[in-house]
Amino acid sequence: MKSTKQSLPVAIIGAGLAGLSCARALQTAGVAVQLFDKSRGPAGRMSTRRGEGWQCDHGAQYFTARDPAFRAELARWQAAGVAAAWQPRLRVFGPPRPGSEAGETERFVGLPQMTSPARWLAQDLPLRLNATLQGLRRTAAGAWRLDWAEAALQQEFESQDFAAVLLALPAPQLLPLLQGVNETLLALAGQARMRGSWALMLRYERPLALDFDAAFVNEGPLRWLARDSSKPGRPQAGETWLLHAQAPWSEAHLEHSPEQVQALLLAEFVRLGARMPDALSVHRWRYADTERPLSQGCAWDAQAGLGLCGDWLMGGKVEGAWRSGQALAGAYLEPDRQTLTS
Repeated sequence: MKSTKQSLPVAIIGAGLAGLSCARALQTAGVAVQLFDKSRGPAGRMSTRRGEGWQCDHGAQYFTARDPAFRAELARWQAAGVAAAWQPRLRVFGPPRPGSEAGETERFVGLPQMTSPARWLAQDLPLRLNATLQGLRRTAAGAWRLDWAEAALQQEFESQDFAAVLLALPAPQLLPLLQGVNETLLALAGQARMRGSWALMLRYERPLALDFDAAFVNEGPLRWLARDSSKPGRPQAGETWLLHAQAPWSEAHLEHSPEQVQALLLAEFVRLGARMPDALSVHRWRYADTERPLSQGCAWDAQAGLGLCGDWLMGGKVEGAWRSGQALAGAYLEPDRQTLTS
């Protein structure tokens, strides 16, 4: 595919960490790329909510770095000043879980916010935001064209051919795009069950008198608590906290109103020693994590010129997202390599 269409760019859909990792690797190798994302900025679930005088990471809370290649990438982020270690005072409420990360785990965060590594990766990439992909179609010559929900974007790219389309999206969002387009990739995406999560951001004018900065909660509706303002580089005026709900609880309450959800989660936080906040914000992540992430890394159909990457294909988490993007870039750069089943 690539060898016969070297003059055409590669379209990468999704500017979370997997898409950014893939795009940077391809661009470094001399491949022309065009990156698209439906949001107002890059980062995906490495997200930060900002307001006047405050901020709060409400997606990924921290990341680990165990793979040597990702540790080398992390070193680049640290040298660029966009990531740092975070050593919170940690508590566990309820019975410990097998394989819990509550032990002596090295934790890292974006600096001065979780979006910072993604924005650093995106700075030299051609990225179009507010771009909602609706469909894929092949031309008679075997290239790809993309259909967009936004009229202006559709007019601009209506005649643009792409050598390949690499989809760095949550698995459920792939299903309507791949239906009738590629049944093998469709079946793969259908194997991943992604779950939602409610996030509650709390703002306090005076600090809470709690003896921990982060906590795993192994009973009730809450799963994770974090004093976001304890992370390096955060604003020091007042205090912000992030509450994440358990995945099964979030799934059961996914269609409830924000007011209902915040009342239930706040009651649990107060039970653990907190007081009511001075202000709050609520966010519903419809696709927060994968119940059982796959482990094949990426999927690449060389004949079709279609590929998939994302944390759901590489064990989950931030590190998995970056590695999956690297794996898909590597597959694309090796002519005729197929990675559909391994």
